[in-house]
Amino acid sequence: MTEDIERATIRQVAWRLLPLIFLLYLLSLIDRVNIGFAALTMNKDLGLTPYIYSLGVAAFFFGYIPCEIPSNLILERIGARRWIGRIAISWGLVASGMAIVSGENSFIAVRFLLGIAEAGLFPGMLLYLNFWFPSGYRARVNAALVLAIPAAAAIGGPVASSLLELDGMLGLSGWKWLFILEGLPSVALGFVVLRRMTDRPENADWLAPERRAWLVETLRQERIVVEAAHSQLSVLRGLIDPRVLLLCATYFAFGTVSYSMGYFLPLIVKTWGMSNFAVGWVVAVPSVIGILTMLAGSYVSDRLADKRRVLSLLLVIATTGFLGMGYYAASAWALLAVTLIEMSMGVARPMFWTVPPMFLSGSAMAGAIALISVFANFGGIVGPIAIGWIKTTTGSYTGGLYYVAGCTLMASLAIAVVRTSARGVEAAAPKP
Repeated sequence: MTEDIERATIRQVAWRLLPLIFLLYLLSLIDRVNIGFAALTMNKDLGLTPYIYSLGVAAFFFGYIPCEIPSNLILERIGARRWIGRIAISWGLVASGMAIVSGENSFIAVRFLLGIAEAGLFPGMLLYLNFWFPSGYRARVNAALVLAIPAAAAIGGPVASSLLELDGMLGLSGWKWLFILEGLPSVALGFVVLRRMTDRPENADWLAPERRAWLVETLRQERIVVEAAHSQLSVLRGLIDPRVLLLCATYFAFGTVSYSMGYFLPLIVKTWGMSNFAVGWVVAVPSVIGILTMLAGSYVSDRLADKRRVLSLLLVIATTGFLGMGYYAASAWALLAVTLIEMSMGVARPMFWTVPPMFLSGSAMAGAIALISVFANFGGIVGPIAIGWIKTTTGSYTGGLYYVAGCTLMASLAIAVVRTSARGVEAAAPKP
């Protein structure tokens, strides 16, 4: 009987929450990295060099990073519905406002504002999923969130390159139409969040009483196990815990990979002699393969008690991919290396986020998740700037791609030495 309630409850919660969570992150990523496609024509129109373009990329994170931890603490205090709804509406408006940029200064300024508007969305949604799903399901539900990363390339690439074809309509450049038409759906989705999202299982009047009671009690028991094994850390102690700092170092590489690929892969593919329209479709191919790998890998990873060794191996595979991508950067053979990267990182991303709840809970987990995400955004600053600077000074993307390979190798070593006492949590968790 209990197993029937468990399956029915998780299925109902997943269908209620995960599509909305996925769409939020998908649209945020599209609005965040669509300048990679806009740059195919925008950089020439505005006179942006690769280095100035990379500064505009980094400006987003200078706005985003200082607001990320406060954002997650506010979400835990006032609830996800109001806070995530506010984030979506404000980032959508600013994303559409990218159409008004007219030069270097305005380009950098609007990107900075976009970072402030979107700050806290990703760590906030990770925290939100931990409010709703027991540990035995987290790799799969995290996959539903981070699935948006390869999906943004698979969907966003063809859409963005198609919108560039609107060049000249109503006197606007194609890249301006790209920003306008991709920002407005985020605003609409923000109002959907305000109406549909439920803050905690205790407030879920759409769940039958016995299902709600099972979920609330299961999550409560898991918190007790975690706090008994590790003690309930304060926000400050959670932020300076050595395990959290090792996860920060690891996730720096994740951010370096995601943003370097998002902002520069279209420009690299363009050097192979592709048309602007074809670039979007070529970029989508390895992303689709990454999606399929992520779905299969997340199902398997929920059955692993210790995920650190597998995570470390996946990051070594990604390192190999970036070395190959750097070596073949000037030819389409690099697409095979890109596919290897998408496959390994596709499995690694949702698996990574199962680690913090193994030794954190409450406000400490809220703050730590945000801090870890901050380091991904540091990677989003350093990686693109390094690639842009190296491309400007050497005329090649190869050195920048080797830098990213070094980051993933460092991350494989960092995750390998993280120590968690997950046995108690695993024993208490329901088996899917």
